[in-house]
Amino acid sequence: METISIIDAKEHVNEEVKIGVWLTNKRSSGKIAFLQFRDGTAFFQGVVVKNNVGEETFELAKEIRQEESLYVTGTIHQDKRSHFGYEIEVSNIEEVGKSEDYPITPKEHGVDFLMDHRHLWLRSKRQFAVMQIRNELIRATYEFFNKEGFIKIDAPILTGSAPEGTTELFHTKYFDKDAYLSQSGQLYEEAGAMAYGKVFSFGPTFRAEKSKTRRHLIEFWMIEPEMAFMHQEQSLELQECYIAFLVQSVLDHCQYELKLLERDPEILKRYTQLPYPRISYDKAIEMLTESGEFPDVKWGEDFGSPEETFLAEHFSKPVFVVNYPKAIKPFYMEPHPTRDDIVVCADLLAPEGYGEIIGGSERATDVNYLIKQLEKAGLNKSDYEWYLDLRRYGSVPHSGFGLGLERAVTWITGEEHIREAIPFPRLLNRIYP
Repeated sequence: METISIIDAKEHVNEEVKIGVWLTNKRSSGKIAFLQFRDGTAFFQGVVVKNNVGEETFELAKEIRQEESLYVTGTIHQDKRSHFGYEIEVSNIEEVGKSEDYPITPKEHGVDFLMDHRHLWLRSKRQFAVMQIRNELIRATYEFFNKEGFIKIDAPILTGSAPEGTTELFHTKYFDKDAYLSQSGQLYEEAGAMAYGKVFSFGPTFRAEKSKTRRHLIEFWMIEPEMAFMHQEQSLELQECYIAFLVQSVLDHCQYELKLLERDPEILKRYTQLPYPRISYDKAIEMLTESGEFPDVKWGEDFGSPEETFLAEHFSKPVFVVNYPKAIKPFYMEPHPTRDDIVVCADLLAPEGYGEIIGGSERATDVNYLIKQLEKAGLNKSDYEWYLDLRRYGSVPHSGFGLGLERAVTWITGEEHIREAIPFPRLLNRIYP
């Protein structure tokens, strides 16, 4: 008899197998007990028939509690009524670890309660599905960039300078020097691009802002590619191909998880259709003004959630908004060739109210321009001498972007809150969810 995982049940129909599981729920009907099992790979049902197993096993099936760990032995059958498609007719149950008064019961719980029990919430069906899809996005990211000829460069988590300004940095000490938790790996990736042409990083980033919106986290993971000899339009083409590849990968490999989340695959299929529309920031302001829904919108201000939602819903697919005002963007962006008030950049806005999932730009190449921008931003030039060196020694047109993994996961899974996409307990996120 073979020991298998639930996910492999389809390979063992009408065979007797053994599986290590946890009990998630149960009910009984006369002489039949229905047990809901999970093992980390999938969820499915176990059926215990009293006349087939005897009194002792049947009584154990009725007595075991939620989240008790077990070895179950039985025969796999098809079950077309379930999301999973298979079940096990149980012949024997072996207790492994007891569970008493498990706090997350099958009833409804508030998000605050679940946040306080994230270490256990991770076991639920929705969190299982979200984390499986998150894992698929990570796998697909490596596949995509490897195919495109990128190499991975790991940026430091402790940094001595800020790419986006100092107000959102967590300050610490690196022995006798000031240091900060990474806000972005971008500046370091630019150094990598000047060495290897096409590079990307994937790592944790931090924002020291006490935001309590559903779209912000204190800690999240970023994918940040940088490409030498690449202008903005080429970068946008790469970005949309990357997003379409991620969505298609979920459609190809996560149908079971999408069913658990009740996420309509037909909606996701729209997001694989390229190209994505492109509108200028100027056009976006015009659309918002003409709608009559945003009387306070002004040129020169960044968009909030309602504005981003309106723009993305207008196109029913992700949309690039290009060339934002220079005053609201970081110092490193390339100035527009014909206008002094805007920079060559783009945000990719996701539909369904999820907002910006990618921010990117062409990077400024003129060292004197960058020095002026650093001064204007109130940043210490000496902290950025290494960055300026990238322009002094063989500078080339180059572009890059950053994708926030958690927001992308939330959008693709259709979850309401980013925090639901990160169920693992993290102190920073619990203080400022």
